[in-house]
Amino acid sequence: MAREFSRTQRVSQEMQKEIAIILQREVKDPRVGMATVSGVDLSRDLAYAKVFVTFLNDNEPEQVKAGIKALQDASGFIRVLLGKAMRLRVVPELTFAYDNSLVEGMRMSNLVTNVLRSDAEKRSANGDDDRED
Repeated sequence: MAREFSRTQRVSQEMQKEIAIILQREVKDPRVGMATVSGVDLSRDLAYAKVFVTFLNDNEPEQVKAGIKALQDASGFIRVLLGKAMRLRVVPELTFAYDNSLVEGMRMSNLVTNVLRSDAEKRSANGDDDRED
């Protein structure tokens, strides 16, 4: 029976959990704030990792840039703690990137909700109901 997940995928999932714990407990930089790790892309040789983060309370581009800069500055510290938490021969070099998929998803959901609400208002104003008599 073949494995369902490659080693790269398993290591990236574990790395995502560990980095999230490190950001929550160990990183004290106020520029980071409430950061959530939404994914980790790992190279096939496990030497480089691109960590996608979302900031829950910061939506302004300046705050996002400051948060990414703070994480990039702390990447050595995070890498050392990651090496202690995970037993890997080589601890990957970390690069942080902002993941705006959560913000875009919320924006799209709001747009759909607004369209449905306006459609319902137009139907009720015209007296058109979806009832079949």
